[in-house]
Amino acid sequence: MGVFDRVEKKLEGAVNGVFARAFKGDVQPVEITARLQRELDAEAKLLTRERRLVPNDFTVQLSRHDHDRLAPYSKMLNSEVIPQLNEYAASKGYIFNGPVTIDYQLDASLPTGRFTVRSAAVAGVDGSDASATQIRRAALVLEVNGVRHPLSPPGLVIGRGTEADLRINDPGISRKHARIVVQGDGDSQLIAIEDLGSTNGIVIDGQRVRHAPLGAGSRIEIGSTRMSITSPSSNV
Repeated sequence: MGVFDRVEKKLEGAVNGVFARAFKGDVQPVEITARLQRELDAEAKLLTRERRLVPNDFTVQLSRHDHDRLAPYSKMLNSEVIPQLNEYAASKGYIFNGPVTIDYQLDASLPTGRFTVRSAAVAGVDGSDASATQIRRAALVLEVNGVRHPLSPPGLVIGRGTEADLRINDPGISRKHARIVVQGDGDSQLIAIEDLGSTNGIVIDGQRVRHAPLGAGSRIEIGSTRMSITSPSSNV
């Protein structure tokens, strides 16, 4: 038995036993773990010859019946599944942007015994410790993975290295990838982004650029991370 087979068997064994007995006849946790494993294989994106980026954020959508039965066990289940997914990823040369998270949601349109999985590669972000007041007072904010960073002069450097103001743990992002330049305040504020000689470049509103003005609604793609410029008062 090869290493991949051993990891797969271990993954299955970790979620059998009490879980299988609890959900006999319904969605089995082993089915979910096998589906998450296939999701890693299907969504793996080549970074180098030996390294591939895979999703680390999963949403499992369940029927009402299955959700009601599985949700109370979700923390226990994840405590077994997540370490095994990490081991499986390591065995295949997969890397995650950040910690693995699995959320279980209700989808009333699904019949009992059926489920779907959504996934995304969500990077861990280290940046400013801005207060809620600072965010509200900003004319515009940069939103990354649901976290808002106020845009104030002179701006900020985005990258993967320690020198960046906004550090994003995305292997597709260079150590110093791009700079957002902010000039002025309020309605007269001017914002632009410039590439700092990155390996993979930047994409603004679907167009690859080296330098571009930014405003409310601008969509930025750097590596596999998407971010946007928005008003602090807009809904997340």
